[in-house]
Amino acid sequence: MKLGIPLAAGAVLIASVGSFIAGRASSPNPASSAEKSAVAVPERTPKIERSTGSASTSLSQAMRANEGPSASGASAAAEEMKRIISTIDPLDRAQAWLDFINTLEPDEFENVVAEFRDSGFAQENMGEYAMLLTAWAKIDPLEALDYAKENTGSPFARNTILASWVTTDPEAAIAWAQDNHEGDDANPWMVGVIRGLAQYDPARASELMTSMPYSEERGDALRSIIPHLISQGGDAAKNWATSIEDDRLRDGAIRRVAEQLAKDDPRGTAEWLTTSGGDAANGAIDNVMGVWAREDSAAAIAHFDSMPSGELRTNALRGLSNQMAMENPSQAADFLDSHAGDADDNTYRQFVWHSMRDDPALAANYIARIGDDGDRDRMYRRMLEGWMWRDLDGASQWIGSAQLPEGVAKHLESRMQDVRERQR
Repeated sequence: MKLGIPLAAGAVLIASVGSFIAGRASSPNPASSAEKSAVAVPERTPKIERSTGSASTSLSQAMRANEGPSASGASAAAEEMKRIISTIDPLDRAQAWLDFINTLEPDEFENVVAEFRDSGFAQENMGEYAMLLTAWAKIDPLEALDYAKENTGSPFARNTILASWVTTDPEAAIAWAQDNHEGDDANPWMVGVIRGLAQYDPARASELMTSMPYSEERGDALRSIIPHLISQGGDAAKNWATSIEDDRLRDGAIRRVAEQLAKDDPRGTAEWLTTSGGDAANGAIDNVMGVWAREDSAAAIAHFDSMPSGELRTNALRGLSNQMAMENPSQAADFLDSHAGDADDNTYRQFVWHSMRDDPALAANYIARIGDDGDRDRMYRRMLEGWMWRDLDGASQWIGSAQLPEGVAKHLESRMQDVRERQR
């Protein structure tokens, strides 16, 4: 059996290595439900017939002539990998890398992966690294995982290997992940399983994710599932997110789904959040309204005007004013003034940060509207010190005319002296 990784799949993997799941060697063919229950973790995969691309045949022969992972064989692998990675044209590089991988024998992968890491390639060439691990996982996932457990400190390698294995033998990969974790905390091995499973069985991936406790690992799993749900359509993604029973997980799912859907349909996403309400909608609406305002400010404002008062409307105001402030701070200030009853401290903090670059004097004037004294004084210090370094004269003039809290005024006077000394 030939591995036969196609160029298109390899190129996709390089372009989207963050997901660890693109560019598979073949389409997944998971077992039926009845068959799945009988699948066991496989024995080590025996040596299989491999394709022999002409570009790298001599390398494979050289390594075998030295009886596997010898010094000279390792050097040949390193030199060939260096030559391929230095190729400028990305398509030529991808094709050469796939040719190289397709000539490797099962017992050569560990040595080649080690050489790849020892040469420092894994630091800068994550796409090629992922392709190499993916190919190894399709030939001998257990050997690949043993290596990852013993030699890698980050989750990248294990997630890539498990994401590859689960596309060809899902039940074995799941069983291995479960058997290799102890305790009640989140199973880090399951993250890679879910990433690979999500591309063709998002329902099963969701089932595994929802069984995980609140954790960074569960968040990683959630991020890997959502793109595949989005590809099924906005309604499917919305229904999936709102159907999650765990409150915390549901809120996180709604926020992430809203973030993705807003890119193509900010109106529909805003209407969905307004209708559904809740903590998740409150946390996501500002970003959605900002995206909508960038595309069609009149429609976004009209929707805002129709919203009832409350936290959702306040957060929507923040999103609108932030977007306006980046384009026209004066217009944003007028909009805020006309809706002062809906603004809160966070609204004004965000307005200051989004408008200070283009109109620092206007931004500074709105700091006084922050109701919490501590937050207000910290904002004065941070914003005005930054302004000093960019425009000492302008900042000094504004500070001299403003009625600032005594502690803030003394602090800024000292900082102005420091800036003047350093700028001399």
